[in-house]
Amino acid sequence: MTPLTAAPNLIQQAYDRILAAIVDHSLPPGLRIRQHELADSLGVSRQPVSHALHLLHRQGLVTESGRKGFAVAPLDGERMRQLYEVRAALDGLAARLAAGRAATDPVGIKALRACLDAGRAIDAGAPLSPLIDRDAAFHQAVYRLSGNPAIAETTAPQWPHLRRSMAAVLMDEPYRARVWAEHEDIARRIEAGDADGAETAARDHALRAGRSIAARLEEISQAA
Repeated sequence: MTPLTAAPNLIQQAYDRILAAIVDHSLPPGLRIRQHELADSLGVSRQPVSHALHLLHRQGLVTESGRKGFAVAPLDGERMRQLYEVRAALDGLAARLAAGRAATDPVGIKALRACLDAGRAIDAGAPLSPLIDRDAAFHQAVYRLSGNPAIAETTAPQWPHLRRSMAAVLMDEPYRARVWAEHEDIARRIEAGDADGAETAARDHALRAGRSIAARLEEISQAA
């Protein structure tokens, strides 16, 4: 990781940088975190790193390990499948509401299409982080277009876990192509004002993703 720039809130910077590394598996599941090494790589003292790790611990992204130590939390396939079941219900609602607003929110539709185009433009050899970012950005665009901020607020605490789980599958080119084809279908139904179709497509997309991720994590666990 590159050193942090000088800024008032080093804790937030440290949190953001460590979270990003956990999400893209630069800090892989199960890794014992050596705070002094992490602080050195970020170019800060151990204090902001320690505070950041305690925040991540509250979110369940790191676990206690040894005396006052931490490790990156493991990824549990069944837990991820359960989170995706909940997300499926909320994503379906968001897509239904977005379809109902499609005719009156051209800015939201344009933003949704821009996210879709950005995802489709990803090179096959792109690193993991932008793959995850663009996938998540598409869903956030649907949430915004829904006009119901409670959807994004409700899902926000779980997105770090969901983003981390995406790393298990998004490097697979056929899987990634299928994901963006499904995104295209969701967007097309939203743009057409097809509330029932958009809800079904978004819900089924999330459920399939949850099952695929759970299966992949189980494979990784058995191979370890």
